[in-house]
Amino acid sequence: MMRLNLYIKRIFDIVSSFIAIILLLPVWIGVTIAIKKDSPGPVFFRQTRRTKDGKVFQMLKFRSMVVNAENMGAGLFNYQNDPRVTKVGRKLRDTSVDEFPQLFNILFGSMSVVGPRPCVKYELGDFDTLNSKYKKRFQMKAGLTGLAQIKGRNDITWDDKVTYDNQYVDAFNKFGVLEDVKILFLSVFKAFKSENIYENKEDDSLNDEEAAKRAEEEIIRIAHMPD
Repeated sequence: MMRLNLYIKRIFDIVSSFIAIILLLPVWIGVTIAIKKDSPGPVFFRQTRRTKDGKVFQMLKFRSMVVNAENMGAGLFNYQNDPRVTKVGRKLRDTSVDEFPQLFNILFGSMSVVGPRPCVKYELGDFDTLNSKYKKRFQMKAGLTGLAQIKGRNDITWDDKVTYDNQYVDAFNKFGVLEDVKILFLSVFKAFKSENIYENKEDDSLNDEEAAKRAEEEIIRIAHMPD
């Protein structure tokens, strides 16, 4: 039964992503023009992330920050009023349009419509030494949306995200693609609300760079705690 559910899931990924790519053609054109007029740099942002079994791939997004932003300021973290975010980029993030290029990742098989959000390759530290809780989420292919996204997106801790991701793994094993249908339905409503887009600082007295460094260290520490 699990094999059948995974087969149906993949067929849905191919069909839905292909149709969406075609229907969104005006969006591809409009966003491309807007990004090029707004700031210098490429239209697309490519980042090495992890999917099922920790396999790495190049995830696509519309560029919403200045070039080389990952090596500036808060790094992987995005707090309110982040100066690295461009004017057009802020609108893309508020509407989640910056995520649309991941439809190509879905079409070609590195991602799925529903699944745990793909972490940056080094975000959780060494993959091979992750504890069992953090490795469990990698039993499913990374998704465009997932249970953690509808439960809180960036407003919850990484540990909470992993808890929800693992709940999704268990639910898919039990209910199959019906779980994906439920999450996809709820995600549509969540996207229109533009909630929980930015991450919260543990200590508001810290600047973005200090807060990001402390958060990164804590994420990696928890991800490698003994089982």
